Amino acid sequence: MNDLLDRIAFVTGGASGIGLGIAGAFVREGMRVALVDRDVPELERRAAELGDGVLAVPLDVTDRGAWEASRDTVEHALGPVDVLVNNAGIGPDGRSLADMDPESFDRLVTIKLTGTFNGIHTFAGGMRDRGNGWIVNTASMAGLTASARLGAYTAAMFGVVGLSEVLAAELAPHGVGVSVLCRGLVETRLRETTLAAGNDVVGRPAAGDAPRGIPASVVGELVVAGIRAGRLHIVTHGEYQPRVAERMSAVLDAFDGVPHRSPG
Repeated sequence: MNDLLDRIAFVTGGASGIGLGIAGAFVREGMRVALVDRDVPELERRAAELGDGVLAVPLDVTDRGAWEASRDTVEHALGPVDVLVNNAGIGPDGRSLADMDPESFDRLVTIKLTGTFNGIHTFAGGMRDRGNGWIVNTASMAGLTASARLGAYTAAMFGVVGLSEVLAAELAPHGVGVSVLCRGLVETRLRETTLAAGNDVVGRPAAGDAPRGIPASVVGELVVAGIRAGRLHIVTHGEYQPRVAERMSAVLDAFDGVPHRSPG
């Protein structure tokens, strides 16, 4: 998808952080954007800052019944959605899996992984029928590597990566592209949004003490470039390559000496 001018985008988690950075990059490309978030005051403020081509759409991505209404609102105001960005999510709570509250696990997976599916369920069929469109699913480097105390977060992010790869195979014959954004540390309000969603955070520094990531605006530009280049995997931090390579190598090593067993 090279020509983004006047395309319609639907960006969840758009009131702050990566979603806002992606929305800003889309606006600079001349796109019209439905900025979507559950934080209504912040959503409306950010939409007004981005300009007249931006529509504020309140939505909790876990509310399946509200997705269709949101789609109808956007299509009535702007037209059919060309680019869907499933970005909404919360962060890890810092506990080991053995100590994690099951409700916290369920909440994180529901928002990030099931919320991503809800967006796909709402928009992918229409894109397929029109033979055009692009879907970007925000994951993380935690979807390509595993680290202690990121259990539910890693499970959700690995799920988003796998879901995106399957979706790409299913939609490619119909002219619809898919990207999965695997980002490293980015300047966001992830701690605040995690707490607001009902999950606490332990063993992680407060926002003022946390290491600073790259600006979300940089991520937005990388997403635009990834869509234009037709990339399935969009990464933001090259320093993670050795860790990803080590994991992939370990998986491939597990096949050493294992015979083929399938007939044919």
